[in-house]
Amino acid sequence: MSGTPRSMFEPGAGPAADPAGNRHERRIRSFQPRRSRVTTAQREALLRHWPRWGVEVDGDSVLDLPTLFAGRPVVLEIGFGMGEATAEMAAADPDTGILAVDVHTPGQGNLLRLAEQRGLTNIRVANGDAIILLREMLPASSLAGLRVFFPDPWPKKRHHKRRIIQREFVDLALTRLAPGALLHCATDWEPYADWMLEVLTATPALHNLSPTGTFTPRPATRPLTRFESQGLHKGHQVRDLLFRYEP
Repeated sequence: MSGTPRSMFEPGAGPAADPAGNRHERRIRSFQPRRSRVTTAQREALLRHWPRWGVEVDGDSVLDLPTLFAGRPVVLEIGFGMGEATAEMAAADPDTGILAVDVHTPGQGNLLRLAEQRGLTNIRVANGDAIILLREMLPASSLAGLRVFFPDPWPKKRHHKRRIIQREFVDLALTRLAPGALLHCATDWEPYADWMLEVLTATPALHNLSPTGTFTPRPATRPLTRFESQGLHKGHQVRDLLFRYEP
């Protein structure tokens, strides 16, 4: 039996199992694909909307963001879970496009379902590796913002190299941010929050919007998610970091 992942969808009908394959690099991944069941509603949303609103991160071409988002400024969201917060942010700011990238098929289907239910036209769902998306498929200075909410903290010391917020990632991301773009991170893992703060503060082109030079209260523009509410109930401390790109 082949070890190559297979999609549950016919080609073109839904997200591919591994859109970029191993053609672009061999590196430590910052994400762990999750295996969970796709509900009927999620699958049907993917079948209806993936051909129009889905983006395969195959690394083969540069995206035409003005066409994809009808001229709106675009924010990239890396890792959106089940998409509830993404849909809320899109509904609250219909003049901004959200390019939401993840590898979790149920979440992709759920976000498309929510977009359909709420009549949202400013969301596009990308399937694949965010690093390949940034490096190979987004033009320079094309993003009005970047959001990384509750990424995997990789808590064990030997796994810290897998964390997405690293100096190399930030340096890459800055090449895709337009001047004045907002970089917004959030985590409920305090050691990772300190790590993020250290990495971002050490980047000269980023200006911390916190008056104390540390963390900021959760802005009203970031909805409280179900996952976050559960963490707060358990006593977790959620940290937001807001930095503006000022080259």
